[in-house]
Amino acid sequence: MAGLSTGEILSQAVEKIGAAVAADRLSAGGAENLNRWLTEPQYEKYAPRLLELIDGDEFAQLETLFWEVIRFGTGGRRGLMGELGSATINERTIAESAHGLAVYLKKQNEGSDLRAVVACDTRLRSPEFAQLTATTLAAHGLKVFYFETYRSTPELSFAVRHLNCDAGVMISASHNPPTDNGFKAYWSTGGQVLPPHDEGIIDGVYQAGEIPSVDFKQALADGAIEFVGDEVDRAYVDAVTELSLSAARDVSAVYSPLHGVGETSVSRVLSEAGFTGVEIFEPHRKPDGNFPNVPDQSPNPERPQVFEPIFACARQSGADLILVSDPDADRLGVCVKDRHGQFVPLSGNRLGALLADYVLRKRTAAGSVSAEHYVVETLVTTPLIAAIAVAHGVRAIDDLLVGFKYIGQTIDQQGPQKFVFGAEESLGYLAGSYCRDKDAAIAALYILELAAELRSDAKTLLDRLDELYLVHGYFAESQSSEVCKGVRGKEQIEGLMQAFRETPPCELAGIPLARVRDYGRHEVRALPDNSKIEELPQPDGDLLFFDSADGGDRFSVAVRPSGTEPKIKFYFFAQAGCDDPDSLGELKTRLDQALRAVQQSFSAWVGNVLE
Repeated sequence: MAGLSTGEILSQAVEKIGAAVAADRLSAGGAENLNRWLTEPQYEKYAPRLLELIDGDEFAQLETLFWEVIRFGTGGRRGLMGELGSATINERTIAESAHGLAVYLKKQNEGSDLRAVVACDTRLRSPEFAQLTATTLAAHGLKVFYFETYRSTPELSFAVRHLNCDAGVMISASHNPPTDNGFKAYWSTGGQVLPPHDEGIIDGVYQAGEIPSVDFKQALADGAIEFVGDEVDRAYVDAVTELSLSAARDVSAVYSPLHGVGETSVSRVLSEAGFTGVEIFEPHRKPDGNFPNVPDQSPNPERPQVFEPIFACARQSGADLILVSDPDADRLGVCVKDRHGQFVPLSGNRLGALLADYVLRKRTAAGSVSAEHYVVETLVTTPLIAAIAVAHGVRAIDDLLVGFKYIGQTIDQQGPQKFVFGAEESLGYLAGSYCRDKDAAIAALYILELAAELRSDAKTLLDRLDELYLVHGYFAESQSSEVCKGVRGKEQIEGLMQAFRETPPCELAGIPLARVRDYGRHEVRALPDNSKIEELPQPDGDLLFFDSADGGDRFSVAVRPSGTEPKIKFYFFAQAGCDDPDSLGELKTRLDQALRAVQQSFSAWVGNVLE
């Protein structure tokens, strides 16, 4: 391109982009986003690198970088980190996110002095992105409180409320692999941003031109940015430990933070609450965004594999439990030692049921719950939690969309004074009113208290689950997902959702399906003819349930596109009554096998649609 003017170079690049679209090497959306970055002045610094990639015919890489404008999902803005591009987490998209948040805040609060707090976890580039967020917010005139080192997501939620902030930002990608990072935006409630605020912020992101900034050190000197830490830590830990419901502490456990922030929250809370038998698993202790000692470098407590490196340590120490939090310490996974000495992972649903039962039993005994109190769970969380709540005479709010932000919203709508417990199946739990996001610390405190009380009666968490099944029936759950990346993946997900709505399965593993609950179209349809039989009220979301007939064993399958990852998720439920201890084992085996057959049949149906 030597001797060509800048305009000629750009013109040739745009032509080449058009040719790539025509040859199906670049999507139309990718081309639109790439052209913006190539031609608009705010992206000028990236033009040389973009021209290099275009000249080198690197359209597969360019598609990855530009196929979408990364959006706000159930957990904020999250995705693959990249050097540039509208579809990745990079310095520009982080700055745009902070800019969009600031612009929208100022529109909503004209003339007000605004305050925000910023924190990050141990992920790669998290400190860089957190500092960039702080300087962008400060340049817009916000007073910014900044955690100098990594903290947990629930402490950030707590800090928004504790410091009387209008917003908060957590730089984290939760349990995603090392390649990812994210921008979680929080509102003044301490809860994650909800509609319509998320749309307003993303509008500000898309319209961002030149983004103002300030020098970080100068902003500190001027007081526009202020370090926070010890005082907020102290208040947060006190707020969690004050929720203790038992003095029982005789239990042994191994705890892993999975190279994340958990030692600042989970471990500290347990220590200050008086648990002396909790050992930190050393190979996972060092903060490291590469997650080097975690199997597959995938720090997701929902994966049974994350526990495997810990088994030998737990057996050697004689531990009763293994606890694992994800890198930003908002979710907790638990393994319990059974009577044969084997460690059994608890699903998020079963752990949630145990925690709900524990909190309700303790508070019922203390006389601190009434018919006005309530428990909250999402639509894809086990119905066992609602059954336990109803048995204790409290309300069960169990019709929420997926995302803990909806639980936080419900707490504020219904009143935090009557909130008892919140749960989602993906290992997210909360009690108390100190924050509006899930917290591994309160979950760890309560599960160890429960385990210690059971231990004094020579029982385990598994024994308590069986006791719950004999009262409420046996509940089995499972889940799977179909990963669909990029534009092609988006089309696959859209095609699957259309097939589920237009030509749904009518039986699975020989079990007839009786109806579809469609929260996207707000209707219930009868099967097999797929005809509408009644309206379905709120919530409004792209979520479907396929239910077997009432009576006898009950089965359901839920379907929804993920809000944070390129996948479509499937949830499987089975339920049967049992009041005979001698037949419980046989019932569990039978229902578990039936649910596996349903899952296999459903997966085969999905596979046929995708062919």
